[in-house]
Formats: sequence, C-alpha cells, structure tokens
Amino acid sequence: MASQSAPDPVDAWLPLPRLLAYGLQHVLAMYAGAVAVPLIVAGALGLSREELVSLIGADLFTCGLATLVQTVGFPGFGVRLPVIQGCTFAAVGPMILIGKTGGLPSVYGAVIAAGALTLLVAPYFARLLRFFPPVVTGSIITLIGISLLPVAVRWAGGGDPSSPDFGAPAALGLAFTTFALVLLYKRVLTGFWQSVAVLLGLVSGTVISAALGMFDLAGVREGRFIAVTTPFAFGLPHFDPGAVASMALVMLVVMVESTGDFVALGELTGRPLTPEALARGLRADGLSTMLGGVLNAFPYTAYAQNVGLVALSRVRSRWVVAAAGVILVVLGLLPKLSALVAAIPAPVLGGAGLLMFGQVAASGLRTLSRVDFDSERGRMNGLIVAATLAVGLIPLGAPNFWRSLPPWLQVILQSGITAGSVTGILLHAMFARGSDGSKDAAHADPGSP
Repeated sequence: MASQSAPDPVDAWLPLPRLLAYGLQHVLAMYAGAVAVPLIVAGALGLSREELVSLIGADLFTCGLATLVQTVGFPGFGVRLPVIQGCTFAAVGPMILIGKTGGLPSVYGAVIAAGALTLLVAPYFARLLRFFPPVVTGSIITLIGISLLPVAVRWAGGGDPSSPDFGAPAALGLAFTTFALVLLYKRVLTGFWQSVAVLLGLVSGTVISAALGMFDLAGVREGRFIAVTTPFAFGLPHFDPGAVASMALVMLVVMVESTGDFVALGELTGRPLTPEALARGLRADGLSTMLGGVLNAFPYTAYAQNVGLVALSRVRSRWVVAAAGVILVVLGLLPKLSALVAAIPAPVLGGAGLLMFGQVAASGLRTLSRVDFDSERGRMNGLIVAATLAVGLIPLGAPNFWRSLPPWLQVILQSGITAGSVTGILLHAMFARGSDGSKDAAHADPGSP
C-alpha cells in the first residue's frame, strides 16, 4: 500500500493551545516595532496622550486584520505564507512632513491613495520575480538579517541610545541572560517546547526583570479596558497630490521590501514564491494600507523580524501567524492587555532579537551556499553579493549618508534593504545573462557564453 504524502507544513493546522502559544511568540517578537511608529508620529505631530493611545490601538487592530488577509487570504489577495504584517518605518518621515503641513486627514488621504495604487500595480510588479535568483535572494535575506541586528542591539542596551542609562550593566545583564536562556531552551528542550524557546526566553527574562524592579506596570494600571477603533476618527481624508506622490514612492519601497521578505519565507518554508503568490501578497499590502488609512493607522508591510522567528522556531504553519493576527486584533480592542505586552523590558526583547535576526542572516548565507562562485561567471556572482551588501549596509554605518540628495531619492536609499535589492537586481541583469547563478545551472551548461 502506497504511503500518503506528508501534509504541507505551511498549511498544517495545529492544536489550538499550540496555535495560541506560537502566535503569542510572534506577537511578542514584533510588538515593539509595531508600536514604535505611532509613538514617533504622535510625538512629532504633538498629539495628545489620548490621541496617541487611539493611534496605537488602531495600529494593533489593523496589524491583526492585515496579517489575517496575508495568511488566510481570499481570492486574489494574500501570499498565504506565515507573514506577520506591521506598519512600515519607511513611511515615518513622509507622514510626519505631510502631517505638519496638512494634518492627519492629509496623511490618511495619501495612505489610502497609495494603497489603491499598490493594489493596481501589484500584478505588474510581480513579474519582476524572475530578477530574484538565488544570488540575489541570498544577498537580500542576509542583508535583512544584518540590517535588523542594530535594532536588537539598541533594545539590549535599554532602547534609547541617547539615554545616559543606555548600556547599563543591569540592561546588558538582562539582555544576555535572555539570550543565553533562549539558547539553553533550544539545546535542552525538544518538540513543542523547543519551538517556543523564544517565548520561554521572553517570559523568563521578564520574570527576572520583575525581580530586579525593571518591570513597570504603570501603563497597565492607567489603561482603559476596551477601546473601539472608529473609521476616520481624525476627520475625512484629504487627497493632496504632493502628499499622495510622496506616499506612493514609499509604497514602491514597501513592495521591494515585502518581496524580499516573501522570498525569504518561501526559502524557509520550502514553498518557493511564484509570481501569482507575489501578486496576491502585494495586493494584500495595498488593501491593508487602504484599510490603515480608513482606520487611522498606517501603510503595512511584512515584518522581517518574524521571518527570523520562523527560521529559529522552524514552525512553518501560516495558521500560527493567523492566530497572531487574532491576538493583535484583541490587543487593539483591549488597551490593558496591549500595555501588559508593552511592559516587557527592551533588554529582554533585545536578547531574543539578537538570535532571531542573526538567524535570518544565517538563512541568507545558506541560500548563498547554493550559488556558483568558482567559475568565470561565478566570480560575477561574488561581485553581485559584495555590491548588494555594500550599498545596503550604508545606512547602518552612516544614517545621514544620503541627506544631501533629493527627498524622493532619500526615501529609496535610506532603506538599505531596498537600495541593496535594486543593486543586486540591476547587477544580475547586467552580468548573469540569463543564468540563475546557482551551482546546478553552472554545472548544467558549463560551456554556455
């Protein structure tokens, strides 16, 4: 009797307790990044504390809906991989500039229009997938991991590098204790418990921080029990052409970054990305961004930090991340719960983040191990990797490097992932002449011109 084929792990449905545990692990990994955008925007625009709380609730609620659109999907929408959605940092600068001149109605008008444009151009952008062979995708995945590591380092030091307490021994001790605990759990535990090593590390680190007096619950005590997101709470949207053009450029950057994250997840889950799946994923980005404009939130993209969690936990089910989406919706409606998650100290997140983001870089290196670097054409592959990483890492080494360029160009180049991706794609088109750059391709046609 023929044995039945194993079910696709991406579509695997897990028992509810495991779904919720894995989903919570994803939420904890992305939460700090998700709430950072409303914090920055509200601070720059001088919004009140009540308005800030409203923005955070709306953002979490929309993050959850956007994640459900990507993971569960419906006809024409959703990449159906374990992708968690969050607001993009690429939009922060333009939103602040738009908000200072036209207020939040102009911001949300631009967000809605840019989301609609993304939805329309997604099928055409998806045709670019053929320009992402292993030499390019491996470089981009490595770049994503390296680009995220400074975020974990800042968390590990306490969160704010300008603070006099940044890098205090207590913060560093807590961060590296969490780091060591996650490693220990991955080493000594098995099965389900090994796959939630990050969650166990975060809980253990938080318990230790409470014993050290570093766990502040003031926000939980002050928060409301229930808060409902109201569409257009800051007024009806205003569609300023300049603001729309600026946000449309941001969404172009988002499409490049999302493509890199989708490709990375396709590699990690064993479900290679197809042009059709990419088009559905980018349409979902556009739809979620439009929804963000209606619900007083922001443009949305795939969160790379959760790619690292998929790599570290090896749990590939999209339904796990769908559960994370449900948790985010609940957190958006229950401010006290979201404040409890926000109370996890930054050093605890940093300790776990160092491993998660390092794992993303390691996954990129694993993809690059399949690339031919030895033949004459392979030496060109080495140049592609070198140039992609070099250009992509410029913003990490010198954040103000591009500040003298026009603002529209800064939006592209300040995103190291986008700048590196464009560099890799262009160089591969120039040098590769139709090869995917892999060892197999090199061996299959060694005498081709």
